[in-house]
Amino acid sequence: MRKDTGQIFRIEDYRASDYAIPRTALSFQLSAEATTVTAELDIERRDGVAADAPLVLDGDELSLASILIDGEEPDASAYEATPQRLTIARPPRGKTFRLTLVTRLDPAHNSSLMGLYLSNGVYCTQCEPEGFRRITYFIDRPDMLSVYTVRIEAEKGAAPILLSNGNPVESGDLEGGRHYALWHDPFPKPSYLFALVAGDLALLSDEFTTASGRKVDLGIYVEHGKRDRAAYAMDALKRSMKWDEEVFGLEYDLDVFNIVAVSDFNMGAMENKGLNVFNDKYVLADESTATDADFANIEAIIAHEYFHNWTGNRITCRDWFQLCLKEGLTVFRDHEFSADQRSRAVKRIAEVRTLRAHQFPEDQGPLAHPVRPRRYREINNFYTATVYEKGSEVVRMIRTILGADDFRKGMGLYISRHDGEAATIEDFLKAFEDASGQDLSQFALWYHQAGTPNLTITTAHDAEAGEFRMEIEQSVPPTPSESRKRLMHIPLAFGLVDEDGNDIVPTEIDGATVENGIVHVRKRKQSVRFRGIPKRPALSLNRGFSAPITLSIEQRSDDLLFLARKDSDLVARWQALNTVFTESLIQGFRAVRGQKPPQFGEGLIRATAEIADDDSLEAAFRALALTLPAEADIAREIGSQIDPDAIHVARESLAGKIATDNTDVFSRLYDSLDNGEAFNPDAASAGRRALRNVLLDYLAASDDEPGRAARQFETATNMTDKAAALAVLAHRFPGHDRTVAALAEFEGQYAADPLVLDKWFQIQATAPTADAVERVETLTRHPGFSIRNPNRVRALIGTFSTMNQTGFHRADGAGYRFFARSVLEIEKRNPQVAARLATALRSWRSLEPTRQAAAREALLEIAAPADLSSDLRDIVERTLA
Repeated sequence: MRKDTGQIFRIEDYRASDYAIPRTALSFQLSAEATTVTAELDIERRDGVAADAPLVLDGDELSLASILIDGEEPDASAYEATPQRLTIARPPRGKTFRLTLVTRLDPAHNSSLMGLYLSNGVYCTQCEPEGFRRITYFIDRPDMLSVYTVRIEAEKGAAPILLSNGNPVESGDLEGGRHYALWHDPFPKPSYLFALVAGDLALLSDEFTTASGRKVDLGIYVEHGKRDRAAYAMDALKRSMKWDEEVFGLEYDLDVFNIVAVSDFNMGAMENKGLNVFNDKYVLADESTATDADFANIEAIIAHEYFHNWTGNRITCRDWFQLCLKEGLTVFRDHEFSADQRSRAVKRIAEVRTLRAHQFPEDQGPLAHPVRPRRYREINNFYTATVYEKGSEVVRMIRTILGADDFRKGMGLYISRHDGEAATIEDFLKAFEDASGQDLSQFALWYHQAGTPNLTITTAHDAEAGEFRMEIEQSVPPTPSESRKRLMHIPLAFGLVDEDGNDIVPTEIDGATVENGIVHVRKRKQSVRFRGIPKRPALSLNRGFSAPITLSIEQRSDDLLFLARKDSDLVARWQALNTVFTESLIQGFRAVRGQKPPQFGEGLIRATAEIADDDSLEAAFRALALTLPAEADIAREIGSQIDPDAIHVARESLAGKIATDNTDVFSRLYDSLDNGEAFNPDAASAGRRALRNVLLDYLAASDDEPGRAARQFETATNMTDKAAALAVLAHRFPGHDRTVAALAEFEGQYAADPLVLDKWFQIQATAPTADAVERVETLTRHPGFSIRNPNRVRALIGTFSTMNQTGFHRADGAGYRFFARSVLEIEKRNPQVAARLATALRSWRSLEPTRQAAAREALLEIAAPADLSSDLRDIVERTLA
């Protein structure tokens, strides 16, 4: 466990290292409990650095077995080795020298899953952000670019597959049943991109021919018996490679590209150069074990890690403050890929929902930080929705502001300028400024300033003058360490919609800069006047979610429902209906708190039926439009004095009202969508299943018996429909004989398949029952649960704490107490996973007083141990501050 030193790292303190390491040669003698690593490092003093400058290398729980400097063993007084650092006080006075280090590792007992560890008998590494220092002493920072050659030796029977970065050079057998493989990566890379995998794995192989005619060998390595379940991932990889060539002109650069799927992994996947290591959750899929959401995630994450080859690997980060330079940019690229593979509007709505569910609360709470943080205590804790999702939105806004052509030129210029370098956000923005001739200095605040901007908008219409006026006021709320905010450049897409749903083209526009349907908001207050508008239009705002902002505007429900039916922008249509849902649910919450029955407008109920029955709309869009805001989303909009039980009652009341009043329409549609077609993971088929399962949940809300859901569970021919039916049974008919039987049947059928069993854990963890805490605690003792496996932990404890609002936030505090005990137990083995779990309490101050006090007690309990890891202490102390 990494010791918490309390050190704060600040972006302004950055300076280049005194020494470079242009060449790194590693040799691994693999053994489960006694691996030997020999590192041969060519050290080069940088120009201008004093000859007596000490060389300081990073370590983390390392044991140094031997050291040679230029082939000779130095005097013991010439260096100091601790588990955390190796210091050579007086290096050789020449410009270059060779340092040879031998360290010994224990992969079998490395439960942190950082550095070199064993996962089900497979040796695996994870080095981002600072895991390489758990393998050997090194200047372990992103701007330390080195060319790597790696020799791996292991018992052939136990590890017939030996993989590392780059291209294979040679391999062969050795005495004693051992063998070796030699790999060389010709492209300089930082240590966080180093990878090694060794074990007994099945291989799915294929090949790809690049645009220039080079053949690339592709391999996906998985556990034996699961090879066929990697076929979709291979197809996604080949589509990703082709798309990146066509859209960005970026061609793959090595002779091989390998993916390895492992079951113990802290993250989703890792983009190591030429050897991507994946959580098997994001590789393995077939219709009987994976849902449509799993297929979509595999497609997106395979693409994301491949796209890193250029935006992250060939061009990497100067320091960890620039993390969004690779992650936000690459998320934007994988979003665009998925939009081109599927439905652009549906994909965009899904992105907006994710942003609001995860990033907006982060921006509004104690863990708020800019897209490019200015300081950190533990970098592991900044792999956040702000860096990834908001970082992607910032790149999207650059394209919106510049236009597609200049954006493409800017990307090309950035790649050509900085290939082979460790770059900064300033380098990135400068490329777009030079390509377009535009000044992005004000826009750059999106990278430097935390918080979600708000636009307050008022409107007026003068029928006699034929003029429509829009007044805009910008504000950015204070966040921790930032009470005063500077004004942002916000691209606000809009439309003026007439009574037939058509966009009105004004004869003249005065006021703020308006270009191609975008108002460029740069000042605190701006006014826009549209002439040639004889009738008051419906105002459609933030079309396509052109900026990650909130809006404050007086709009009647009738106007919003009109936009939900008529707006030409599908994202705006979804947003309009979602806004009415949210406002109705907040009113329902207040009624419940006032001990009154919630009331809901008939116009909203009719609109849901009309949208559900409109077959001119994609089924996937209709499924999203009909999905009520999650209870956590409603809580975020209420903002304070949150009572999760009242929110749950209000949401269930609205679902029941919609279901009861629209039973005939929903039943007919549900039956019509069961066409008996063979399973296909394509977007259209997935959309039909999504709509049918949304309808199933509504119909169950008005059913007294679980017959319909039970029949779907029993007859389902794919995991999407089976898991959806099981969720409806567990959530709406808990304890019923047919629910108990279905849960037992699912458990028995999939007990040997951990990824599918995760779904069983998730479904029960999210069931909003009075005994949810006790049920989840009991499940932690299930034979299929392992507190050592991040997927199991996230499926049960992570899902419970983030998606079961009534259970986790139970008024007696039992959910918080269970959570605190669990986090502390997990932290002993895996501080990263524990720290990420702990963010579930980031909004504790928004709860009503009783729950707020109980949540605080849980946080104090987590913070109490003196030996708490730096990962977890950082999160808890910032949450309590």
